[in-house]
Amino acid sequence: MSTFDAALRGGGIVIFLLLAYIGWRDARHIPAARYGALLVICGAAYLVESAPPLVYDNSAWLAPLRVLSISTAAVFLLWSTATFDDSFRPSWRAWLPLVAMVAVVVWAMASNSGPAWRAVEIAELTLVALGVWRAVSGTSADLVEGRRRFRVVLALGVGIFMGAFTIVAAITSAPVQGLGSTIGAATVLALGVATAVLRLSARAQSTLGADPREANQAAGVPAEPTDPPDGEERVVLDRLLHLIEVERIYRQEGLGIAALAERLRVPEYRLRRLINRRLGHRNFNSFINGYRLAEAMSALSDPDQAQVSVLTIALDAGFQSIGPFNRAFKAKTGLTPTDFRRTALDRATSAEASPISKSA
Repeated sequence: MSTFDAALRGGGIVIFLLLAYIGWRDARHIPAARYGALLVICGAAYLVESAPPLVYDNSAWLAPLRVLSISTAAVFLLWSTATFDDSFRPSWRAWLPLVAMVAVVVWAMASNSGPAWRAVEIAELTLVALGVWRAVSGTSADLVEGRRRFRVVLALGVGIFMGAFTIVAAITSAPVQGLGSTIGAATVLALGVATAVLRLSARAQSTLGADPREANQAAGVPAEPTDPPDGEERVVLDRLLHLIEVERIYRQEGLGIAALAERLRVPEYRLRRLINRRLGHRNFNSFINGYRLAEAMSALSDPDQAQVSVLTIALDAGFQSIGPFNRAFKAKTGLTPTDFRRTALDRATSAEASPISKSA
């Protein structure tokens, strides 16, 4: 192993261990931080077990490091989901891809068969693709400007990383394989440095999946702007709230932030910043769906609309189909729309009957 390669790996391991410590320390304030800590531990494991002197070493102490290293794709998917999906809630189901990946890796290491390792490669590519898709799919609805930029950087970084390894894996020349190992270490180190720069700043803490108030309070920086909106901003905010609350533009089919910005005649980036900083929302779809769900809950609680189907109420409120409505409704209330309606109407019936029973 060359001095340059050793320096790359040593530097990367130090950076990743520092990030892991910071992640576990901040996990109480930043839910995604614990998954980030596990991700960088996987990166450190890769830098150790892929070192040229250890590539063909089958020592028992390397086995856990190889399991961690090869399972990085599953951890990446978990981290990407927790970081970029504001509706993410920790649950045992979120860990299933990682558990499955570890099982496949252990099987491949134990059997050392071609089909097993092929299954590992397919699983890795699939999980990385899903993680990248998680990162880029919600870009248009993301109201946190720094996080929107980071989505693209992340997708490019992971794409370059996987592309380099695909090319190297297709070349059998020993010198090129050695160069590929160095390229891999350098790529991992570059991603680690980029993550460290973002992660160690207070602004980055609020863009990488944390609640802005909690993250910035932990860093000693106020999360909300202390200055009142200026005159122009106040006008745009009033027009926005009028469109939403009075004209109920959220009912419009396919409403996106670009269409809303055009309706308000303001640049899209200004509307994103306005909704994020002044109204406290991090995702445009969640912002709009909040009004849709409020209207649907009101209709489902109305005895006069008891005969109106749930689908009709969902469509009238602006949802395009029953599936997304049911999922959003249950995430909001913990009940299905049908159960919510039954409970609300039973409560209304009991409230109407109670004065009669008392007078009797």
